[in-house]
Amino acid sequence: MSTKAKIAKVKVLIVEDEDAIRLGLVDVFVFHGYEVEAASDGATGRDLALSGKHDLLILDVMLPHVDGFSICDAVRKKNREVPIIMLTAKTAEEDVLAGLKLGADEYIAKPFSIRVLLARAEAVLRRSRKTEQMARELDLGGFVVIDTQNLIGRYPTEANRTEEFTRREVDLLLYLKAHSDRPVGRDELLVKVWGYTEGSQVETRTVDIHIAKLRRKTEPDPKEPLHLVTVRGMGYRLDGARG
Repeated sequence: MSTKAKIAKVKVLIVEDEDAIRLGLVDVFVFHGYEVEAASDGATGRDLALSGKHDLLILDVMLPHVDGFSICDAVRKKNREVPIIMLTAKTAEEDVLAGLKLGADEYIAKPFSIRVLLARAEAVLRRSRKTEQMARELDLGGFVVIDTQNLIGRYPTEANRTEEFTRREVDLLLYLKAHSDRPVGRDELLVKVWGYTEGSQVETRTVDIHIAKLRRKTEPDPKEPLHLVTVRGMGYRLDGARG
């Protein structure tokens, strides 16, 4: 008698206080084969998010009791690997930056397309599953040396300084290093690092925001970058990296 191996479903946590949106998202993700858990307030969502049993977190920003930013921050202090997508009606650049600075992988504004959200979810999950061999350390011109496994940067000239990096930030740096002989465009980075489908023509400033955030961690003067260089009209190039 033959038996089929049971394939574990991807576990998604949705934290959203608007009933119609939350229930609709649960139905959509279940229909597409995900195992879904949901919470309608931030305190419950934070406890569930910190349980460590989910493969993807989808967090609304404006929540009762505890907001989505606080949940993201709490999760990232414990787990810098699990993908996080933020949902919000707040689209000002400072709000987007706040979410990404805390370690969110994606930031989707309401109202949003279900197809777009599913595509983003699939993209961040593909990225999180990558097991590409990577250098243990990445040295950016002696200014910062990044432990690519533990996601910690140390600064040889500043004895007491360390910085935490997200997996996405390290993946971005490693991809640029692997192609340091040329500028790499935003579309290529979205496909190769973020996991978007080629030709999807996604409108997003995610790459630019990540580059700006990385420059604050990897450059002596972020306004005059030595390593993460912009090549006008072509993309970004990583100079002076070893590892």
